[in-house]
Amino acid sequence: HRHGHPVQPGELIAHSDAGSQYTSLRFAEHLAAEGIAASIGTVADAYDNALMECVIGLYKTECITTTIFHNGPYKTIADVEYATAGWVEWYNNRRLHSSLAMTTPAEYETAYYAALNRELAPT
Repeated sequence: HRHGHPVQPGELIAHSDAGSQYTSLRFAEHLAAEGIAASIGTVADAYDNALMECVIGLYKTECITTTIFHNGPYKTIADVEYATAGWVEWYNNRRLHSSLAMTTPAEYETAYYAALNRELAPT
């Protein structure tokens, strides 16, 4: 909306993913009462999970376009499935992630739950 201009009914759009809390009848009724249009993303679109879009990009770059997880061209679906299984195992258990303080997802998850359990343990 324009700066200094009061918002008119129908000018605002509330965008959300397809999570159940945003598709509830009560939420839709509240938006309608306030004159706010609802825009709900579909499951698996970029609004629903930007992280998944990033992982798919990494998968294509690290698995599909290289010969690290498969020798030569892919000839069958089984070739792609085998390479994908190898990439997923490597990604979770051996690949160091800068966003996880240069640990693997498996190490990071183990440390996270160990810390959480210490925090929740009775003293």
